Amino acid sequence: MKHFFSVNNVPDVNALVKRAFELKKEPLKYNHLGKGKSILLIFLNPSLRTRLSTQKAAFNLGLNVSIMDIGKEGWKLEFEDGVVMDSDKAEHIKDAARVMGNYFDIVGIRSFAELKDSELDYAEKTINQFIEYSGVPVVNMESATLHPLQSLTDCITIEEFKTKERPKVVLSWAPHPKALPQAVANSFVQWMTSSDFDLTITHPEGYELDERFTQGVKIEYNQEKAFDNADFIYAKNWSSFNDYGQILSQNPAWMIDAKKMQLTDNARFMHCLPIRRNVIASDEVLDSENSIIIQQAANREYAAQAVLKTILDSM
Repeated sequence: MKHFFSVNNVPDVNALVKRAFELKKEPLKYNHLGKGKSILLIFLNPSLRTRLSTQKAAFNLGLNVSIMDIGKEGWKLEFEDGVVMDSDKAEHIKDAARVMGNYFDIVGIRSFAELKDSELDYAEKTINQFIEYSGVPVVNMESATLHPLQSLTDCITIEEFKTKERPKVVLSWAPHPKALPQAVANSFVQWMTSSDFDLTITHPEGYELDERFTQGVKIEYNQEKAFDNADFIYAKNWSSFNDYGQILSQNPAWMIDAKKMQLTDNARFMHCLPIRRNVIASDEVLDSENSIIIQQAANREYAAQAVLKTILDSM
C-alpha cells in the first residue's frame, strides 16, 4: 500500500484491523521501523484526535514528526493550474508539495469540503494534487469527502465490542447547528460494506448521501424503526448532498436519547467526536455504560499506526 486515500487502497480490510489489534497489544513492537524516516502532518483545518493520534502512532513506530498548519505557518496555497498568481495565494501546490516530498518520507494531509460545489469537492483536488506532486506516500487524515482513518477506527471498535458475528450497525443522522461535510458518513458506509456488517442508514428525507456510496445499502427514514434490534448506533450529522451543503432540517426529534436506545438490542453508542451534547445525543446516552465514544477515540492511535506500518513495510 503506497497511499492511504480510501478503503479502495486497502487489499484486505480484515488483515488491517487485525494488525491494529496486534499494535494495540504491543504499541512499541515496531519502534525500529521508522528509524531515520520522517512524516509531515499538514492541517488545513482544525483537529484534535486526528492530529494527536497520528502523531502518537508515528512516534510509536520511531518516525520523526513535523506538523504544519497551512495558513498559519505557511504560505497560502494555489491549487488551480494556469492561473496568474496575483492574489493572496503566494505558492503553488506543484512547488510546495514537491518541496515537502524532498524533506519527508510520508505526508499526511487534512482538508475539509467547502460545501459550495459538489463536483469540486468530490474531485478531491487538494489531496490528489499532494499525491501527484509530492512523490511520497500520502495519508488521508480527512478530505472533502472521506475520512478513512476514522472509519478504520470504527471497524476496529465494532470488532472489539461486537457480541455476534454479523452485528446490525445503524448510521443515524442527527441535528447540528452548522452545515457539515458528508466525509465521515461516506467513509463509514464504504468501510462497513467492505467489512460485511449489517448496515442500515437512517436520516430525514432529503439527506440522502451520494448513491456511489449507498448503492445496495438499506435506507430507513423512520429512525425508531431503524433502531429496532440494533447492536451499534453510530450518530453523525451531514449536510444535504442533493441540495449540496444545505441544512434542510434541524429537527431536534432526531437527537438520540435514552428512550431511542431502549429500542435497540442493548446497542453500543458511537460517535467520531467532537460531539454537541444534547444536540446530537443526550448526556444520558453519552455518559451511559453503553457509550464507547472514548474507547473509540483511543483506537484512533492504533488505526493510524496500522496504516503507517503498512506504508513503511512497503517502502
